[in-house]
Amino acid sequence: MYLIVTRAFPPELGGMQSLMWGLTKEMSKNFMIKVFADYQENHKEFDNKENFSIERVGGIKFLRKIRKAQLINEFLKKNKIKGIIADHWKSLELVKTDKKKYCLIHGKEINHPKGSSLNNRALKVLNNVEKVIANSTYTKNLAINNGVIADRVLVINPGVKPTEELNKKSLEKVESLLKTKTPRLITVSRFDKRKNHEKVMMALRNLKQLYPDIVYICIGYGDEEENLKKLVQELDLGSQVMFFKDISNDLKNALVAKSNIFVMPSVIHKASVEGFGIAYVEAAQYGIPSLGGKDGGASDAIKHDETGLICDGNNLDQIYSSLNSMIDNKKYLEMGKNAKKYVSKFDWEKILKEYEKILN
Repeated sequence: MYLIVTRAFPPELGGMQSLMWGLTKEMSKNFMIKVFADYQENHKEFDNKENFSIERVGGIKFLRKIRKAQLINEFLKKNKIKGIIADHWKSLELVKTDKKKYCLIHGKEINHPKGSSLNNRALKVLNNVEKVIANSTYTKNLAINNGVIADRVLVINPGVKPTEELNKKSLEKVESLLKTKTPRLITVSRFDKRKNHEKVMMALRNLKQLYPDIVYICIGYGDEEENLKKLVQELDLGSQVMFFKDISNDLKNALVAKSNIFVMPSVIHKASVEGFGIAYVEAAQYGIPSLGGKDGGASDAIKHDETGLICDGNNLDQIYSSLNSMIDNKKYLEMGKNAKKYVSKFDWEKILKEYEKILN
C-alpha cells in the first residue's frame, strides 16, 4: 500500500488538485492506495465514487496539519506501507517514519531565499526523502539552486487525463456567443499578476488594428479581476475581451476547443512562478497551440516554434510579435496539429511508468 498525502484534492478545482487526483487514480490501478486529504465541502459524493480510501481532515490550517500528521503517524504504525507520496514539503514536515518518502515540487513553494526560515524548513524535508519529483526542468534547477541535493531530484511532468467528449449544446452556445469573432485567444487561469493577462491586453490593443474581429476569452477568477476589467475599459477593449467564471466544465472545454491560441506568457512575480503550466497541455489536447513565457517551466509543455511559442512575458513587443506571427497566415493551425500529437507524451499511463521506475 502507498499513502498519498495532499493538501490539494478534488472536489476542489485547480491544477494541483487535478495533478494529485490523476496520479492517485492511475496508481490505484496497480497499487493499494490510501489518501489523506484536506476537508472539502461536498466531498462525500466525490469520495464515494472512488475505488480507494480517502480520509479527510478539517479544522483551521495549523491545527489541521498537526492532526493530519498524527493520523498518518498512527496509520503507519498499524499498517504495512511501502511508501508515502506527498504533494508539498509541508505535507511531510510532521510525518515521522523510516518508510520511503517521495515529495512532488511545483515551483513557487520552494522559491524562497537561501538561508531563510522557509528555505531551511523545505530543505530539512526535501533532503531527507527518497526522491524529489520536479514538475519541470526549470523547477528541478530551482530546487538545486536553492539547496536540494542534486542527485535526489528528477523530473516527471504532470500527466493529463483523456479529453472529455465535447458537449454539442456547449459547442453551439460558444458559436452563438462568438459568432464571427476571429482570431480567438483564450486564457484559463487564476487572475493574478504571474499569469500576465495585463500585457496580453496591452498587445491586444495593437492587434485589433490588424484584426478588428479579434477576441480574447478570459476564464477564471482571482485578486486581479477588477483591475483587469478596469484595464479593458481604459484600453477600449470592451468588444474584444470576454470574461467567464463559475461556468460548467463542458462550456470551458468548448470555449478552449473553439479558440485558436491559448495565451499565458507567465512571468515571475515576487516568489510566485509558473513551475510547469498544465493548462498548455490541456489546450494542446484540443489541438490548440500556446504562447508561454520563458520564466518558468512552460518550455517543458510547449515545444518552441512547433507546438507554440515561448516569449519573454516582460517584453510587450515580444508578446505582440509572437501572437501576430502565429495569427499571420493562420500558422496556429499547423502548430495546433503538432500540439495534439506532442501532447500524447503526457498521458497518465505513460507518466505513471516514470513513477513506477522510482517506486520499484
